[in-house]
Amino acid sequence: MESLESLNSIGNWLVIRPVILVTLLLLPLFLAARVKAAYPSRRLFALAAVPALLTLGTVIRPELGVFILGIDSIIVALAMLDLWLLTGPGSFEAERHLLKVASLDKPHDVRLVISNNSGSNVSATISDDIPDQFVIEDNHFLQRLKRKSAVTFDYSLRPLERGRFSMKKVFLKTSSPWRLWKGVFRVPCESEINVYPDLKQIAEYSILARTNRLSQFGVRATRRVGQDNDFERLRDYNLDDNFKFIDWRTSARRQKLTVRDFQASQSQRVIFMIDCGRMMTNERDGLTLLDHALNASLMLSHVALDRGDAVGMMFFHNKILSYVPPKTGRAQMNRLLHASFDRHPEYVESRYDQAFVYLRARCLKRSMVVLMTSVIDEVNANQVQQYLGSLVGRHLPFGVMMRDYQMWEPIDQFETDKSKLFEAAAAAEILNWRHEVLTQLNRSGVLSIDSFPEDLTAPMINRYLEVKARHLL
Repeated sequence: MESLESLNSIGNWLVIRPVILVTLLLLPLFLAARVKAAYPSRRLFALAAVPALLTLGTVIRPELGVFILGIDSIIVALAMLDLWLLTGPGSFEAERHLLKVASLDKPHDVRLVISNNSGSNVSATISDDIPDQFVIEDNHFLQRLKRKSAVTFDYSLRPLERGRFSMKKVFLKTSSPWRLWKGVFRVPCESEINVYPDLKQIAEYSILARTNRLSQFGVRATRRVGQDNDFERLRDYNLDDNFKFIDWRTSARRQKLTVRDFQASQSQRVIFMIDCGRMMTNERDGLTLLDHALNASLMLSHVALDRGDAVGMMFFHNKILSYVPPKTGRAQMNRLLHASFDRHPEYVESRYDQAFVYLRARCLKRSMVVLMTSVIDEVNANQVQQYLGSLVGRHLPFGVMMRDYQMWEPIDQFETDKSKLFEAAAAAEILNWRHEVLTQLNRSGVLSIDSFPEDLTAPMINRYLEVKARHLL
């Protein structure tokens, strides 16, 4: 009788103070889980729901509290044992192998090596520390990590922005042997990626140039004006070569058609002035106008450096961001890349006056000055006309104006939707004004190009080759 009364008293105490009981039982468990960097799984919650439901019976039968306390103790003991068997974060190591330099909007291969130094096999879901500016098809890799071994897997990511990015860790999600706990670990693994403008088109250009197939790149064969180009070398005849450059005497001696190659005048200067203000913030196919401008300018820089010219570059908006003095040689290409890869457009008004004053103070020798921008209002157009026109005579100014698709789309839509009449008329008025601006630039002696951003590279190279062939510098 006394034992029954003691059970009832214990049961009544359990009913009155359930919060204290739960705290006493679960506090050590939660502290251990925090040390292990683990959290309970759905299976553990389902298992814990059984005594929780049985607790309702203590309202009718208080003596059941001791029985429920025993079940709770068993569940807590099982959870503690399963948590103890969970492989901790110190048992894993990660290595990431990748090239430090990536090209904008191009696939970049990454190899990840995960080592399991524990004495048990582990199933893990692995996720890499991918920056938000990168795209990857699937960043969750389910792997079976055997004990004392390593697993290697490859994946490819695609950067959507230029700049310097870091990957500091690898995330692992594992399960305990009875799957009552999930472990989420952050394994240190630091890597740095510098995303540069599209460099692969430079390699494509070099291959086509060596095989005399630049027409596939959109580059036209430019006829040399005059005969004052210096002789460079003799080489085998190709199908695209002009017959008048065949060296018949050497061909007879070699028993093979041989042509003379001429080199254009070298040690001339090309300086790019690249606008990083609000006009360059519009996007097309995920790339800003500044991205397209950098791709085209770096491609032309490669062509000019390959022909022995000096190339410099300036970045500006409402202040001068950086300036790379014009130099020759392959090392100059690396300087240009390093100065441009982390430049981004900002929503500020560009100060053309400051940029041209800065250039005038540092560029005394005659150069081809290439201004890359976009004009959509009269204020900027007047400044571009004024400052580019002021270079005529002292330098060879070259204005590259990138078209904004938002001004052209209303006209294209009007062909299928006649209700777009007013939008198309407004767009046509803006385009006519833009054409007048370019016409005035040409009349003042300024070279100009008006092109869509993705079609900019070939026209710029063609215009540069035309300048070299006509000896305008």
